[in-house]
Amino acid sequence: MLSVKISKSLLIFIFLIADLGAAENIEPVLYEPLVLREDDSKSRVAPKLSSGSHIKVSIPSLPYIYTSHAISSGLIRPANNEQGWEYDVAISHQQIDDTTYEFKLRKGVRFQDGSSFDADSIIMNMAFFKKKPFVFTNIHNVFDHVEKIDQYTVRFHLTEKYGQFLNDTIWIHFYTPAYLNKYGWNGKATCPNLAEPGPYSLGPYILTEGYVEGDRSTEEVKLKANPYYWDHRFPKIENITVYPKMSAGDAMESVKNNEGEIDIATIPFSSKVETILSPYAKVVKSPSNNNFSIQINLINGNPKLQEKEVRVALNRAINQKNLLDFVYDGEGVAHPTTAAASFPGVREIVENFRPYSELEDPNDPHVQKELKSILDGLILKFYAQDRFKWLIKGIEYQLNKVGVILDVEYTNSETDVFGQLLTTNAGNNTKKWDLIIWGLDDWYYNHPWTVFLVYRTYNLWSTISPDSTLDSYVEKLFTTSVGTNEFVNTSENIMRHVYDNGYMLFTPGPNKVLATNKEVIFTPYKVASIPLWEIEITNDHWSLRKGPYPENLKWPVKVIEKNFQAPIQITAN
Repeated sequence: MLSVKISKSLLIFIFLIADLGAAENIEPVLYEPLVLREDDSKSRVAPKLSSGSHIKVSIPSLPYIYTSHAISSGLIRPANNEQGWEYDVAISHQQIDDTTYEFKLRKGVRFQDGSSFDADSIIMNMAFFKKKPFVFTNIHNVFDHVEKIDQYTVRFHLTEKYGQFLNDTIWIHFYTPAYLNKYGWNGKATCPNLAEPGPYSLGPYILTEGYVEGDRSTEEVKLKANPYYWDHRFPKIENITVYPKMSAGDAMESVKNNEGEIDIATIPFSSKVETILSPYAKVVKSPSNNNFSIQINLINGNPKLQEKEVRVALNRAINQKNLLDFVYDGEGVAHPTTAAASFPGVREIVENFRPYSELEDPNDPHVQKELKSILDGLILKFYAQDRFKWLIKGIEYQLNKVGVILDVEYTNSETDVFGQLLTTNAGNNTKKWDLIIWGLDDWYYNHPWTVFLVYRTYNLWSTISPDSTLDSYVEKLFTTSVGTNEFVNTSENIMRHVYDNGYMLFTPGPNKVLATNKEVIFTPYKVASIPLWEIEITNDHWSLRKGPYPENLKWPVKVIEKNFQAPIQITAN
């Protein structure tokens, strides 16, 4: 029997006791407690860009989002700070009026092929962007043109007030003429624009093999350090291989037990202890702005889902506290809707806006009887990536109590899920589904548009049937700016409307819990970006070390907590 106790100081004491069985003459064997060691990897860091340095990363959710800023660059980039971004090829900006933004550009920046980057590069890129922009926000409707002020100053002109412009610029990346003349901007529902490998952009890594986009990717994606990158502190590792399609189980086993196969992988919350005890891995955890988008098919799903009472009853049956305690292992935060409580505009709302299960106990016999009278016999087809099995089993257990049967089909590929999701709004999905789940991680960087995108009913990301009231709230959001009362009020209108109508299936938002190689030094961002350019390794990492891994380094390491300095306190009324 394995008994594990985790104290507040994060020391784990492990007692191995022999199974007594039925034999009375067998004495139990008690081993001394095992105290975990401190992580000392930072004291053994390898020199920057050591020859042969290499890490391998499994990214099962939004891999094109998580890797994009390692390959491409824009005016600003995601950052692990309160605003969610920092300057990239820009060094400053000012908002001249409601529709005009001016940026000063960094001097000495070069594309990955060595050619120069300046204001003319932005003028050219935005001409291509104008022809086939991304359409997942409102930038395609409000962007007018870019004006060159001088070689290192540009001015963006919009047609109307648009409070989300800065967040959009994170996704407007710049490419060489060779790339633009071949591919232009692709106008896809997913961003960024990474059609083929080559020295085409400005980021810290060059895409050398494979491709990774929202609707397609290779099994492996290989990156190499960009020798022309403007920030000479980065990158720190010469080679990176990304696996967008590796199954969650294979990735976890590889990082734990097979050195050199995977260095960073997301793991189920229940696997923390076995990861800590493995010879090659340690656990790194962080709060996050991430969410699980569990969408209800109101376009061509089960006709019973058209009934508001049924959708609300499904959410009333979900006990978020029990999911957090028994399925998430405490690694998350309860949410009244899909939006993370830490988002600006949301954190001001959630203190007085709580999940259904905090207003009534789903396990109360009277409540269960009422829910069963509404839901008993309902069969729902659930399409999901296999990495969500742990969560779906928890949801299934709770919904079974009120007579709901889940018919679950799994795939190991997120692109398969997107293939169905992104065709449903137009009624062109080839699989029948009622519920679908994907990792709605914070790709818009500390802004709830990450979530509100799927509430815009005419957007192909949405599976909500037309709702003019909801759409009007979303359109209003475009004119507001983070930090204003108008932004908070509009966000609340959106969230409460979705909540009252049960348009999504609401579950807690997760922490990030990762298994990393013991010789990797990595701080996760709370947003959907892995800062591959910041990651370091030690001289004892498999890619640099000569000889076997030292036995003393296989000893278990304490859980490494990042970004927990100021947790958000949420209390119910």
